[in-house]
Amino acid sequence: MIELLSGLPEGVVGLKAIGEVEDDDYEDVVVPAVKAALEGREKIRLLYVLGPEFEEYEGDAIWEDAKLGMHHMFDFERVGVVTDVTWIARGVRWFGFTIPGQVKVFPYADLDAAKTWISEPS
Repeated sequence: MIELLSGLPEGVVGLKAIGEVEDDDYEDVVVPAVKAALEGREKIRLLYVLGPEFEEYEGDAIWEDAKLGMHHMFDFERVGVVTDVTWIARGVRWFGFTIPGQVKVFPYADLDAAKTWISEPS
């Protein structure tokens, strides 16, 4: 499942993956949060935390994540991914250049630094 993180400034969508992430999580949580954050803004920021509680992506969830990225490619000023999952960190580093905004990967131990980075002025 994906939960929204609280305590982040306006214009920053914070997500936390817990257990198995399913395609419904995107439809029920992520897409509405991104749409709401974009109201009245050209760009938003996204912080995605895949910490120790994260287990895996259901196959369709990966597709939903890709669709979200393609649909909102130019809507993200910054994207921060916090994870110790090697394949996710590598994937973000390999494909982060395709996102026009800034993309940065943080280890889970640096969650506070990621929150600071995603919130600081450009």
